[in-house]
Amino acid sequence: MRTVVTPDEAGKRADLVVAHHSGFSRALIADAARRGDVRVNGAAVKGSHVLAAGDVLEAHVEARAPLRVEPEAIDLTIVYEDDDVIVVDKPAGMVTHPAHGATSGTLVNALLAHTGSLPGDAVRAGLVHRLDRDTSGLLVVAKTQQALSALGKAMKARRISREYLGLVAGIPQHPKGTIDGAVGRDPHNRLKYTITADGKPAVTHYEVRERLRNAAEVAFRLETGRTHQIRVHMAALGHPLVNDPIYGKTDPRFELPGQALHASRLAFRHPRTRRDLEFHSDPPPEYRSAKALLSS
Repeated sequence: MRTVVTPDEAGKRADLVVAHHSGFSRALIADAARRGDVRVNGAAVKGSHVLAAGDVLEAHVEARAPLRVEPEAIDLTIVYEDDDVIVVDKPAGMVTHPAHGATSGTLVNALLAHTGSLPGDAVRAGLVHRLDRDTSGLLVVAKTQQALSALGKAMKARRISREYLGLVAGIPQHPKGTIDGAVGRDPHNRLKYTITADGKPAVTHYEVRERLRNAAEVAFRLETGRTHQIRVHMAALGHPLVNDPIYGKTDPRFELPGQALHASRLAFRHPRTRRDLEFHSDPPPEYRSAKALLSS
């Protein structure tokens, strides 16, 4: 694409204007900028380059090849399984589903090898919800289209209960509370999310479970499931999750691959039998070791 920057577009980032004119995602445009394929007045620029009226903006954006999702024989910790659903305990460090940059070794790859097939979109096959790569814990996966549809509706209606345990830096002033702040992508860093007026509604309830040395173990209950929700909300509260590489800081003392966060409880109504199911999972050894260090 090639366009001349209008007065209305002056002061905007190059990647935003390219996205507006091309319809491509900012991730693809970021790839183009890294290749030197986003240019202003003939010179390669970063996506964050601020435009001026009259600038000649050019971009060559290439669509990525479709992802292929192959079954992979990877060990799974299966907490519950029947003909309709699977509840798994995902380890920290495992990506939930394939994406560009992580096309194998994911939970979906492992599930496909276990089940043979799953309903829904090939990349997110069977998934009702997700966990960040370095968050461990419980996930429910649908094995049939009927189960996927029913659980998807239950998730939107907030009828699937999810609770987490996390270690946070410092001790929150109030032992319990609610954080209500819309979450959206950070305009300055596409890897981050932030509380923003034009984000999606997000509500996190928290309660301090145990006071540690300049840290605390906190229980979280989600009303919504936005990307990085707990991590963003706790960072905004001034108590980022321990060892969070994006919203806090890493600590070489810990063996955790990332943030100290574990999905410890999951409850939902079975999509076919209508029986209420509830599952619990203890945090993994790396989390417990980090807690012990913070207690000493």
